[in-house]
Amino acid sequence: MILKLENLTKTFGNLKVLDNISIDLENINSLGIIGPSGGGKSTLLRLIAGLEKPTEGNIQLNNYKLNSGKGKETLEFHKNIGVVFQQYNLFPHLTALRNISLVLEKVHNKSIQEAEKITIDLFRKFGLEEHKDKKPHQLSGGQKQRIAIVRALAIDSEILMLDEPTAALDPILTSEVLEMIGTLKKEQKDFIIVTHEMGFARSVADYILFVDKGKIVEYGLSKELFEKPKTEELKNFLGKILEWKM
Repeated sequence: MILKLENLTKTFGNLKVLDNISIDLENINSLGIIGPSGGGKSTLLRLIAGLEKPTEGNIQLNNYKLNSGKGKETLEFHKNIGVVFQQYNLFPHLTALRNISLVLEKVHNKSIQEAEKITIDLFRKFGLEEHKDKKPHQLSGGQKQRIAIVRALAIDSEILMLDEPTAALDPILTSEVLEMIGTLKKEQKDFIIVTHEMGFARSVADYILFVDKGKIVEYGLSKELFEKPKTEELKNFLGKILEWKM
């Protein structure tokens, strides 16, 4: 995965959420974005995913350049990027199976038979086959989130983007989702994840960005960043989290 950010700024009205961010990363498989709430993590992910346009600056993800925000390249980008949010975003009136197969049919031009086969194969792989005919209200939070991840995988996405996928889950359901993402790491699936799960970020992310107050305050290889933080901001952040861990 290649990620290049050049003088990236994002404002909402008078509020500057991201402030002149630049970074150049190559040959990474998984990227973790950490930091305090309100620091700009999720906004950064949404910009990288092409869901928001930057106020200023340029973004390159692999061979895609997102600064234009229009045209065939942007459309192709959106068809090849899988995004998972903490709210699941499943259609409430559709079964788990149709939540995924319908996307494959309408957006990716698969036949009904092909779309259902892709979906069921993924359900089987991740232990979800028994839930294929259930609607979202019949599923637990962990099951809904894993189905949302399957939907992002079903399109054979080039890169998977996950925005705090466990934020709304209890510890048991969180472990289900983290285990699934861990499997993707073992399979060398490229992904970018925003998370508050520090132990998990350290385990699955090759590289970490620590974002605070709209800036990338510190970045580096996961092991080095967690074991030897250089900035006072990151030291304080990790210290506060670890203070209340068992």
